[in-house]
Amino acid sequence: MRDSVRAFLSERAPSAYVRAMIEDPAGFSDEFWSAVVDLGWAGMLVPESLGGVGLGMVDLLPLQEEMGKLPLPGPFFSSAVCATLAGLRLGDEELLARLGRGERGTLALEEGGSAGPLQSVRTEARRSTDGSWHLNGVKPLVLDGASADLAVVVARDPEGLAAFLVETPAADPVPALDVTRKMSRLVLEDRPGRRLGPDGDQSALIARVIDDTGIALSAETVGASDRALQMAIEYSKVRVQFDRPIATFQAIKHKIVDMLHQLELARVGTHWAAWASDVEDAQREPAAAMCKGFVAEAANMITAENIQVHGGVGFTWDVDCHLLFRRVKQNDLLFGSQSFHRRRLADLILA
Repeated sequence: MRDSVRAFLSERAPSAYVRAMIEDPAGFSDEFWSAVVDLGWAGMLVPESLGGVGLGMVDLLPLQEEMGKLPLPGPFFSSAVCATLAGLRLGDEELLARLGRGERGTLALEEGGSAGPLQSVRTEARRSTDGSWHLNGVKPLVLDGASADLAVVVARDPEGLAAFLVETPAADPVPALDVTRKMSRLVLEDRPGRRLGPDGDQSALIARVIDDTGIALSAETVGASDRALQMAIEYSKVRVQFDRPIATFQAIKHKIVDMLHQLELARVGTHWAAWASDVEDAQREPAAAMCKGFVAEAANMITAENIQVHGGVGFTWDVDCHLLFRRVKQNDLLFGSQSFHRRRLADLILA
């Protein structure tokens, strides 16, 4: 699978495509998304009975890692991962079938603050006398919300947290640190939505979505870190200073060895967390917290050191060092920062 993904992306999403999509309002081309749908990637996590491929978290990792190496623009993560995982955990077959066919979805969850993704939700859902639901609030950071066909919005109703399907969210684009990923701000003013999933408080189900989404995001972060390490190695071989390649300098060797060390630990932690999720291992929740907490820190170090190995050219637009650094730095803040997941892990262990 990894070989197939790598071959497809090298042909359809070279560096020229990635940089062109930075300036594109949608951040992807219709031709590219159609090809992704034809390959079955949009429905990779969707059950076969609903027209998908029916694979799991471990199977998703090669895609996420290879996409992270570019880093890939477009709605794969927001739709085929975030929105699809929400549909799976909430058990909404209609939503899953639509996403598997290639409709683009996203997950509107976080609202800012350091308390955690679930604790930050202040958007309210109220039920009208005719039984319909209406949402009021602001989601300041929604992945691909401007181009999505639908959004799964997490809000508070009288029973607790719940998820609602909002058609054609048409969120407002906003600038972000990661220029390869389109961000948006979704303002909900008496916006109609269809309640998804079972009755009652859905906090536990949504927390599971956050865990699995964080693992997938960590796999993408591992891919970006892998690319950064390879860039540093190759550049150190060809950059000559004092009549010899800088790869022969002890300081550069130490940097690259430390980068490799952090990368391998991050990769192992991500794969373990994905496996634990697939098999419902007893350590699934601590594994997810460890994964998101450690991988983010390791990736920040690896991509920053890649810039240092490149020296002055590492800060320029001409090389991809900064694109990888931007991707992992922003990934750190999405779906719970590393500090949140470390606190959460401590609570799980002490409990």
